[in-house]
Amino acid sequence: MLKKIILAICLITLAISPSSYAKEPVKSNQKNDIKVPDSVVDISKENTYPNPSHDEPRLQPSQLTKALLKTAKIDIQNPTLIKLLNESNIHTSKLSLGYHARIYLGKWPLTYESNKTTVNWEYKQVNDNDLDARGSEANQKLTYNQKQQARVMGGLTAKVPAEKEVKKLMLMEAAENTALPISFSTIVGQGTKINRVYHVEPKKVGHLSGYVPAVNEKGKITYGEVYLVLKGGKKYLEVKNLVQQGIGAWIPIQDHVTLRYTVTN
Repeated sequence: MLKKIILAICLITLAISPSSYAKEPVKSNQKNDIKVPDSVVDISKENTYPNPSHDEPRLQPSQLTKALLKTAKIDIQNPTLIKLLNESNIHTSKLSLGYHARIYLGKWPLTYESNKTTVNWEYKQVNDNDLDARGSEANQKLTYNQKQQARVMGGLTAKVPAEKEVKKLMLMEAAENTALPISFSTIVGQGTKINRVYHVEPKKVGHLSGYVPAVNEKGKITYGEVYLVLKGGKKYLEVKNLVQQGIGAWIPIQDHVTLRYTVTN
């Protein structure tokens, strides 16, 4: 579908004349003051499984795309739609001043607005190490050792149209809000060790549990039908039938483990 749209746009020629468009809306982004607890350990160097980065960078629009986005009258963040516009060419021609075309680009999730970003530092347990010192006369040392490879998956809290695109938008926003390495999937490799020693007293049993933390993102997604309008010497985007929907997501934090140490008799 995208290739057909790009081809249709590339085949159209028109004269481009200077015109004044509305200013691009500025989106306020209030950063969350999220502090990482001391019990959370960065295992990016120790992790025996190399997690690929799933950061969604802000795609830079071309000059043509910037001009089109300013005409949309709504903030468009969707990187896939921006990429489509970046790959499009509209050639100028003095012979097409009277040309008029309205091209349907599809229904898209256009923007995501965050309402609340929090972190569950013990989202899912992935490991447990025990040391029984009940028969010992001296303190024993307990350290973290991942017994089995563990995969932790996140996801949206409800079914929505264009789920893949919605995830991209929410991932970008949550990454900016938290400055944490997040992904909808992360793995702690077998044999991953953490060099943090816990001393188990005699006649006690020490338990060291490991949890993968996750970001809980809540907000609303805006959908709209997008049209590219070519009329005489003007070109602009028209967005119709806007719909907003509340949405939430759990997004695991990559290469981080929360340690919880407890003692029993």
